[in-house]
Amino acid sequence: MKDLLTRSRWFNDAVGARRDILAGIVVALALIPEAIGFSIIAGVDPRVGLYASVAIAIVIAFTGGRPGMISAATAAVAVLVVPLVREHGVAYLFAATILMGLIQIVAGLLRLDLLMQFVSRSVITGFVNALAILIFMAQLPQLTHVGWQTYAMVAAGLAIIYLFPRLTKAIPSPLVAILLLSALSIGLDLPVNTVGDMGRLPEGLPSLAFPDVPMTWETLRIILPYSVTMAAVGLLESLLTAQIVDDMTETDSDKKRECAGQGSANIVAALFGGMGGCAMIGQSVINVTSGGRGRLSTFTAGAFLLFLLAVLGPWVGRIPMPALVAVMIMVSIGTFSWNSIANLRRHPPTSSVVMVTTVVVVVATHDLSLGVLSGVLLSGIFFAGKVQRMFSVERDVFDEGRVANYRVSGEIFFASVDRFTRAFTGDEPAERIRIDVSAAHFWDISAVAALDKIVARLRRGGAEVEIEGYNKASADLVDRFALHDKTGVEMGIVPH
Repeated sequence: MKDLLTRSRWFNDAVGARRDILAGIVVALALIPEAIGFSIIAGVDPRVGLYASVAIAIVIAFTGGRPGMISAATAAVAVLVVPLVREHGVAYLFAATILMGLIQIVAGLLRLDLLMQFVSRSVITGFVNALAILIFMAQLPQLTHVGWQTYAMVAAGLAIIYLFPRLTKAIPSPLVAILLLSALSIGLDLPVNTVGDMGRLPEGLPSLAFPDVPMTWETLRIILPYSVTMAAVGLLESLLTAQIVDDMTETDSDKKRECAGQGSANIVAALFGGMGGCAMIGQSVINVTSGGRGRLSTFTAGAFLLFLLAVLGPWVGRIPMPALVAVMIMVSIGTFSWNSIANLRRHPPTSSVVMVTTVVVVVATHDLSLGVLSGVLLSGIFFAGKVQRMFSVERDVFDEGRVANYRVSGEIFFASVDRFTRAFTGDEPAERIRIDVSAAHFWDISAVAALDKIVARLRRGGAEVEIEGYNKASADLVDRFALHDKTGVEMGIVPH
């Protein structure tokens, strides 16, 4: 039984289990104000965000593919459902969340997680830095128009977080900071904002219920666009966060399982009256830096949050916000890739442009998907530009200019066809032309069209054209799409 639990990454030993439990407690405390805030963004009761965080965290501990990563209600999903809640009500939100989960499960089966291979390291770095900035910006409302006591508590919290590990690492320093500052605030009745000021905490346990919406095509028409968008954004943030946690812990994770796990967690959340969610980089960083590595830490976060809401609600409402702000500032500082600033000068300019663009778009729009999409598109454009320059055509003439030999090397595709075509213009005409493409590869129909154009023009000029050295993949492409001389035999192509 113990070997099974170890292989499933629940815990390795007693020390690891203790760290996971303590880390999960810290995460649970930090989840409360964020879940309430996300509920406010979506225009729903605080219970919707809190119950979602409980359900998603507990379920993903069993079904997810990235142990130690925290998933719950998130702002990325909350902002998408504002029009749906405003125009149709919260019941349609629950229905859309169920469909969102089904779409994510199908995405896992279709292995859409493999699309992450096209997200470059520069985009991931920009994503991380943008989230760090957004996390810090989210704390600013708690630091404006407040008394000096708030600033003093935040400073004290940061001091505890960074200095307490020098005494011992047995207890996560963020947990110590929250407990000490809460005791100080309650004992001295300090005039600071509390968790209770964010919104009314729920009483009792969530109940299982199916969304009260008509099962009609009209309902599907209403919720489908929201469900698809929520599923895409949720998977994007979850898979990027999983990659970041992989790097932090130097371990690998099952991205296919993570897609399906996120889907099942969202379905359960909706059935218990919660909104959709996904992985949270801030809470995941809290978990990892507090010692959480296994599934037990994620489960503890959800279970302890449920315990806090059901049993200790009045006490939880008195937790001072400055304590949680200090924890989130620590997360912001720890999340930001500080060496990326120095790397702006050391890395290639294109990589730096991709990273900065991702940061700027995310921070400006507060839309993670737009930022990542911008970065991926720029990466693709820069990569295509780099590859199209890896191309050359050399010309030699023989027999007093009557025979010309062209040696083509590099990649011929849509971005390089213009240079490929121009390489055969402006030369003295020859009676016989031999084109050696043994060091080249033709990738797409744009390349085939360029070859068509070159051969047709040379033949109209009276030259005898022969192409040789074509590899099999390129020859197959030419045989399928060339307009002149369809077959390799007719065109003089000699595959090798």
